[in-house]
Amino acid sequence: MSERRDKTKDDGTRQLLISGAGMVGTGAVCVVLLLAVFGGYTHTGATTNPGWFVLVVALMTIPFGGLLLVLGIAKWLRKR
Repeated sequence: MSERRDKTKDDGTRQLLISGAGMVGTGAVCVVLLLAVFGGYTHTGATTNPGWFVLVVALMTIPFGGLLLVLGIAKWLRKR
């Protein structure tokens, strides 16, 4: 019985939640930096070169991190 608990205890849920939250947090920090420090953006994109960099990072990390976070939450709810 304890062998079964050990297998289900480490099924990757915690890693998904931590990495998903970290990536979404990184994307949120990039958005705040873009708006507050790097000149914001217009309908044609960011206004500075560093602004473009943080915009690209935000556009990569928020969707992928969100998917990881949703998968981790679904696994956590399934385990409960």
